[in-house]
Amino acid sequence: MSTRQRLFVLDTNVLMHDPTAIFRFEEHDIYIPMIVLEELDNAKKGASEVARNARQVSRFLNELIEDAGERPIEDGLGLQRSFGNGQRALKAGPPTGRLFFETRPPRETRGAALAADKPDNNILSLAMALALEHAERDVTLVSKDINLRIKARVLGVHAEDYYNDQVLDDVNLLHTGYHELPANFWDSHGKRMDAWQESGRTFYRVNGPLCAAWAPSECLYLDDDSGFEAVVREVQDDEALIELLRDYRHQNPVWGIQARNREQNFALNLLLDPEVDFVSLLGAAGTGKTLLALAAGLALCLDQKRYREIVMTRVTIPVGEDIGFLPGTEEEKMTPWMGALMDNLEVLTRSDEGGEWGRAATEDLIRQRIKIRSLNFMRGRTFLNRYIIVDEAQNLTAKQMKTLITRAGPGSKIICLGNVAQIDTPYLTETSSGLTYVVDRFHGWRHGGHITLQRGERSRLADYASENL
Repeated sequence: MSTRQRLFVLDTNVLMHDPTAIFRFEEHDIYIPMIVLEELDNAKKGASEVARNARQVSRFLNELIEDAGERPIEDGLGLQRSFGNGQRALKAGPPTGRLFFETRPPRETRGAALAADKPDNNILSLAMALALEHAERDVTLVSKDINLRIKARVLGVHAEDYYNDQVLDDVNLLHTGYHELPANFWDSHGKRMDAWQESGRTFYRVNGPLCAAWAPSECLYLDDDSGFEAVVREVQDDEALIELLRDYRHQNPVWGIQARNREQNFALNLLLDPEVDFVSLLGAAGTGKTLLALAAGLALCLDQKRYREIVMTRVTIPVGEDIGFLPGTEEEKMTPWMGALMDNLEVLTRSDEGGEWGRAATEDLIRQRIKIRSLNFMRGRTFLNRYIIVDEAQNLTAKQMKTLITRAGPGSKIICLGNVAQIDTPYLTETSSGLTYVVDRFHGWRHGGHITLQRGERSRLADYASENL
């Protein structure tokens, strides 16, 4: 595309996904079809995230129209650059592009082959007409709907996804949470300045050129027989404070669970670390995300008494057909969605000590300390001294993730689990998922940690299926 000023036609799903999208196109103009306003009006009712976004878009548009005063809307409304969250910064910054509405039927249309009763086809026909009417400009249809973008390109209309919500250009750029040290690290790349023990913990203060690439709460390891594994506590220029990690693979089981690989050992260390308030675990099915989080949570709640209870929640998106209405209380409604919780509790309570009665008593004790909550009722709540597990977090948007994490009160810890390769929410991708968002934004904060689990430990059958199906 050329560098001349462009005209962007916005689809409804862009505004519902990001209410501040109208302020994100810099010096370029945007165009909102009348059918988009009608769809926003139809979606405004309810307490869902989509309904809230639709109402927020309407407020923004109303403010812009009121600010225009007596100026004709056909001339376009001036858009001000938005800062921060875009909520109250509409007056800040120099004018950028202009906002146009569909105030009259297009002069020409080539959309006769499209069914006129479909909103997407109306938007596409309008984009085609604008491209003819404004031949001197580059007209682009912006939509989160991949099928609409395909139809647009088939008909010769330039179409793009909405990229402003993407955290990274490529999900492979997301950090894993750990670094492999070179074999000659202590000789050539790092100099141990000091070492000491404190309350049973071993610390090293090191310096060297590699230290500048580290971040707090990242894990380090040497792939040799020494078994050296540590976590970064502080980084300042080319100097770092690191702490030796505990080994949960061959000793120190956590509720009967031992780490089966290096990444799981890193995860257990972060989950049990009182200095880390937020932990995110990424990994494919069978890598142990839920089991590790639950085992650590039970140890912290029942053994160490650090938290009052475990709160577990997830997005309720079915894999197959929806099974319909579920009766009962909030917890009873959520129980069918918590199969992963029940499966992992069976593993954690399978001890033969005390026989059947002992296992039943243990299960009752655990269930009393685990609460299942729905994301629908999280807004406005505050969780004090809770260990909060968010399962299937890849299906949350960045705004939903912010709403959830800000529910944490004093003494609480939040664990986000997910696999960005299995996103079931429409219009979310690996690079725009809320899980990707928090992993990237918490990187470098000393009280937040992240580990990408690489190896599946479920079974040889599951491992083979993950790699070959």
